Amino acid sequence: MHELSLCQAIAGVVKSHAGDRHVDVVRVRIGALRQVVPESLAFCWTLVRDAEDMPDAELELECVGAEVKCRSCGRHSAITSAWSIWCPRCDSSDVEVLHGNEFLVTSLDVS
Repeated sequence: MHELSLCQAIAGVVKSHAGDRHVDVVRVRIGALRQVVPESLAFCWTLVRDAEDMPDAELELECVGAEVKCRSCGRHSAITSAWSIWCPRCDSSDVEVLHGNEFLVTSLDVS
C-alpha cells in the first residue's frame, strides 16, 4: 500500500509550510492515473496525522479524471481506465496526457 508513504510525504509538505500553527484542513489534488485509492489514502492519513502531531487535520481530496489529446486525430477524450491509455475514437496510443497525473497539496487551513 503506497498510500501510507504518500501520506508521509503530504505530512512533510504540510509541516514545512504550517510551521508551529495548528493544521485544520489539508487539500490534495489527485489524478486518476496516479492509481491512488482515495479511501486508503484517507485511512492512512488518520494514522500519519496522529504520528505527526496533527490530530485534527482533515484531508480533503479533489479527484481529477484522466484526459488525453490524440496526436493522430486531434480529439480530446476522457480516459476511463488507468491501465489502457489510448484514443477512444481512433484507437491510437499516440496521445498526450492532459489531466490525470496530478498529485499535489493545493492548500492548507491553519489556525
